[in-house]
Amino acid sequence: GIVRHRGKIEAAIGNARACLDLREAGGLSALVWSHAPDEPLRPVPTAFADIPAETPQSKALSKALKSAGFRFVGPTTVYAFMQSAGLVNDHLVSCHRHAPCRMLQESHRRR
Repeated sequence: GIVRHRGKIEAAIGNARACLDLREAGGLSALVWSHAPDEPLRPVPTAFADIPAETPQSKALSKALKSAGFRFVGPTTVYAFMQSAGLVNDHLVSCHRHAPCRMLQESHRRR
């Protein structure tokens, strides 16, 4: 009852199938992390206006996901996902989560 748009329901099912198809290529995680930025955002955001809605990496990941059969994965949606998954740290410098998220990103890059 929450999602009433038939296309989105069909896309969720199709996206699950596409995710399963990625298993042989290392999985969805490998695809997503292969598009993580090499460097943190420069300059570090100091105001909400400094936070982009999409980046070259989110555009590339969006294109890769679409090529893999995913739907409803535009660059803005993908950038929001990258934010939530910790691939990018666009917390404002004044935010109490900026430094801890930066440390997590740096530890992931060292792997």
